[in-house]
Amino acid sequence: MSTGIIVNDEVVTQFNLFKLKKEPCNYRYYVYKISDNGQEIVIDTFGERDATYDDFCSKLPPKECRYGLFDLDYDTKDGRSSSKLVFIAWTPDEAAVKNKMMYAGSKESIKGALVGVGVHLQACDASELELATILSSVQRI
Repeated sequence: MSTGIIVNDEVVTQFNLFKLKKEPCNYRYYVYKISDNGQEIVIDTFGERDATYDDFCSKLPPKECRYGLFDLDYDTKDGRSSSKLVFIAWTPDEAAVKNKMMYAGSKESIKGALVGVGVHLQACDASELELATILSSVQRI
């Protein structure tokens, strides 16, 4: 189901710098939202490189959907340091049905624009956002 919602060019421009960890977009995360007019996906906020995963989660509203992209540094099961870009579709249970439908219908648009993301996840409540849950998914891939 396509909603006709497009991805704003600035999302793609900043993402291409972000995934290369290049200035001025050497951030830890981005949060994206559907614009107030409902026509495009735009940058809602971002976190500086020293931001934590908890900082990122605090930017996801409890009753509104968002898309998030986090540059996760972690240790592999064999002890090596690694990093992956993690895309999270945040559709909280408390969000309005219309809001959930708009985000579900436009998810493929943003996923297609963010080429090179290592992990795509869906989260509907706080337990699915817990770092241990995210790490479990990342380490399987």
